[in-house]
Amino acid sequence: MSEPSFVHVVPLAPVEGVFTYRVPPGMAAEAAVGARVLIPFGRRSVTGVVVETGAPATEKARDIVDVLDARPALTPELVALTQWVAAYTLCTWGEAIRAALPGGTEVESRRTARALVSTWPDADGVAVLDALAGRDGVSLAALAEALGRPTAPLSLLRRMEAAGAVTVLDEMQQARARPRVVRHLRLASSGDGHTGSGSVSGEKQRALLDALAHGPLRQADAFARSGASASTAASLVRHGLVEAYDAEVERRADGLDEAPLPPPDLDLHPAQVAALDAIVGAIGAHEATTFVLDGVTGSGKTEVYLRALRACLDAGRTAVVLVPEIALTPQTVRRFNAHFPGLVAVMHSRMSPGERLDAWTRIRDGRYPVVVGPRSAVFAPLDRLGLVVVDEEHEASYKQFDPAPRYHARDVAVMRAHRAGAVCVLGSATPSLETVANVRAGKYVRLAMPERVPVGGRAPAPLPHVRVVDLTREREVRRLRGALSFPLREAITARLERGEQTILLQNRRGYAPVLQCEDCGHTPMCRDCAVSLTVHKTTRNLRCHTCGRAERLPQMCPACGSAALAQLGAGTQRVEEEIADVFPEARVLRMDLDTTTRRGAHRTILDAFGRGEADILLGTQMVAKGLDFPRVTLVGVVDADTGMLLPDFRAAERSFQLLAQVAGRAGRHELPGEVLLQTRNPEHPAIRFALAHDVAGFARHEMAERHLLGYPPFGRLVGVEFKGPHDRSTRDLAERWTAALRREASAIAGTAVLGPVPAFVGRIKGFWRVHTLLKAPRTLPAAVLGAAVRRVVAAVPVPNGHRVNVDVDPVGLF
Repeated sequence: MSEPSFVHVVPLAPVEGVFTYRVPPGMAAEAAVGARVLIPFGRRSVTGVVVETGAPATEKARDIVDVLDARPALTPELVALTQWVAAYTLCTWGEAIRAALPGGTEVESRRTARALVSTWPDADGVAVLDALAGRDGVSLAALAEALGRPTAPLSLLRRMEAAGAVTVLDEMQQARARPRVVRHLRLASSGDGHTGSGSVSGEKQRALLDALAHGPLRQADAFARSGASASTAASLVRHGLVEAYDAEVERRADGLDEAPLPPPDLDLHPAQVAALDAIVGAIGAHEATTFVLDGVTGSGKTEVYLRALRACLDAGRTAVVLVPEIALTPQTVRRFNAHFPGLVAVMHSRMSPGERLDAWTRIRDGRYPVVVGPRSAVFAPLDRLGLVVVDEEHEASYKQFDPAPRYHARDVAVMRAHRAGAVCVLGSATPSLETVANVRAGKYVRLAMPERVPVGGRAPAPLPHVRVVDLTREREVRRLRGALSFPLREAITARLERGEQTILLQNRRGYAPVLQCEDCGHTPMCRDCAVSLTVHKTTRNLRCHTCGRAERLPQMCPACGSAALAQLGAGTQRVEEEIADVFPEARVLRMDLDTTTRRGAHRTILDAFGRGEADILLGTQMVAKGLDFPRVTLVGVVDADTGMLLPDFRAAERSFQLLAQVAGRAGRHELPGEVLLQTRNPEHPAIRFALAHDVAGFARHEMAERHLLGYPPFGRLVGVEFKGPHDRSTRDLAERWTAALRREASAIAGTAVLGPVPAFVGRIKGFWRVHTLLKAPRTLPAAVLGAAVRRVVAAVPVPNGHRVNVDVDPVGLF
């Protein structure tokens, strides 16, 4: 009898450590590194991943319950990458591994409670029995919610269970996302390859056999082609002429099943050729080089990506292409699918759990060598990785905020490519200051594309002319009353007369950000968040843009009863209404979170605009990125100040990038473009440098200020968020935790601890929020910083219902 083997397993749970389990006989071959396994963990069974085989034997080790995959879910390279992510972002390894797996595939037991009696001697027990009454098993999470508590009252439940008043059981919860199996039909064949010999009677039977003569079909498709029914098929199965069987089918994301358009035959201009040669050379040499494709908007970065991808695939390697917005995914996928038909998979959060599982499984099995998607696609289970592209690398949407791991996909992409011996390409017209600093330090190689692509054999299209409209002066001199200034109205009128198109950016959705009583000053606030409610006129309600809570739009002030309710500010709905009043003949499409909630809505809106079915595309920041429409000659920014004055050291950088990116949507082809920026702060650096398309000048200006303050890229930051159901208890936790962090930091030269202070938005979804910030020199090793923070995590207990979220390299401080 062979000696039992042991493995190290990481549970997919927020617990520290690696745990040793014994592998039962017969499972040793499947329990490889990267395999998902079902393990006993405390009183529950949970999903874990094997991270090491050949672990030392231990008598206390428990047996693995089952191996969940026929082949490992993660490659050893991805297992190692998740370990780095956990160490860098200061989360548990299990949380990092969970991010690399498709959601909904965990198998675990769930503790449920059921009432056995109807009475109990104290009020707390009566409340528990009332919550369980008439229900056959309530999860402890649902019980806590019913009682209005952050967690279930475990000690009370144990006493009630011992007294025979309730029973608490562990029930196995199967994965929510499973392969889809569909009934298929095919012609039966005998052992010598000839079809069965049963008799055929009837036109429907012959039609069904004819439909199957060219190969197996889904049963529904076979019936549709032949007009046959289930009884027809059953008869043929009984006679041995047809076989019915179940087969797994792939659920494909929207747009992938369409016949791709043939790719255009384009000639590269010299800057594109130089950039492509450098990237392809590194791919061929298996050099783990990070390139920064620094090209102005319209310079042809996507064409360079496509040619580099071709070289990668020709070398027998695979590739990941990251895009910052789900809105850009369908457009990007269709373009890539035109060049590589049948080889492209998409991964994003708007896909159903089943679609994500099917795509992930086939990527792992080698069916799709090219993966396109937002940040989570950086963990795509590809072998032989040769190229990772991060398009618009400066975008904050590449940062994961909640839950852990709070990783930045750009940084993970660079590290993954480095570990795999692959090339990483960071593309942007407005590179992040961290990327600029890495170029200056020699860590990244800059590939410049300073001109737009030549159009129709002529000279490159010039960057659009940018004008600034001072809203303060407009209101003083011209008595402006709406959101659209007179210069912007005149520019839109000219485009409508010439049959050209306009993009308008208003980075606020809804109708009006604030409803205020003009008599008493009362402003309706969200009862769960410390933010005002936004007016949504189309649905006649007030909505919280933080938690989503909605309530009816009042006709009278709830504080004083006055009817003088003013709707202050302008969101996309209000701007749309003003356009309809000023330009009644204009066809308008609005693209914001409210109009894109339905599946495929992004694509529907953009396709309609691309076909010329609208004159004006109005939207939030999703209209500022990656769009390329030949007849767009005007871009108007309705309020360039939105976000610019937030209490965050990155506010100016984000505003400049947004303005520069949206400006780049105009005049990309034969027709010249124009950009109008409406602002109350015309002298702000973000405005001044955007006016001149001066990316390098803005970087120099902002870098100087960051250097003085020790902010990134010249220093490192760790943000700590404290959340709790009560103001006082949350502040107490923050003060104890921050004091411990300050003691740890005192032993590390150059570090400083700032806070705790109330967050800019002090309450979200009923939880109070307090922030602390740790600043450290850029030269401080991440391991030293991480060890100090982890010691504080271990030393300071967190009360039930409270949370401490550690965010390494935060992109926002509010």
